[in-house]
Amino acid sequence: MNQNQILKRYYREFALSMGAYVLVLILTTSLLERLELSKPLQIALALVPVIPIVFVLAAILRAMRDSDELIQRIQLQAVTFSAIVTGLITFGYGFLENVGFPDFPTIWVLPMMFALWGLSLGYFNKRYQ
Repeated sequence: MNQNQILKRYYREFALSMGAYVLVLILTTSLLERLELSKPLQIALALVPVIPIVFVLAAILRAMRDSDELIQRIQLQAVTFSAIVTGLITFGYGFLENVGFPDFPTIWVLPMMFALWGLSLGYFNKRYQ
C-alpha cells in the first residue's frame, strides 16, 4: 500500500470516527442534562464519547504502522515533542494551582497533546526536506 492509499484510509477512518464522536457527544450531553439518572448510569453515559475516540486512535496507529520508516520517524519525533511539552505545561500549571490559579480541566490534556503534535509535524517534516 502506498502512502496516498494509507492517507486516504486514515482520513476516511478519522472522519467517520470523529463524526461519530460529535454525534455521541451531543446525544450524551443532552441526555445527561435532561434526564434524572442514577449515578452509575450518569457515569456510563458520560464515558460513552470515549468509544469513538478509541477508533480515532486505532486509525492513527494503523496509519503509522503502515507508513514508511521516514514518516514513522517524523511522527515519533512529533509525538515525543508533544508528550514532553504537554507534560511540562500541565506539570508547571499544577504548581500554579498551588498559588491560586484555577484548576486545569483534564479534559483538555488529550486535545492539547494532539494540537502540539499537529503543530510540531510541520517543523519535523521541514527538517527532512
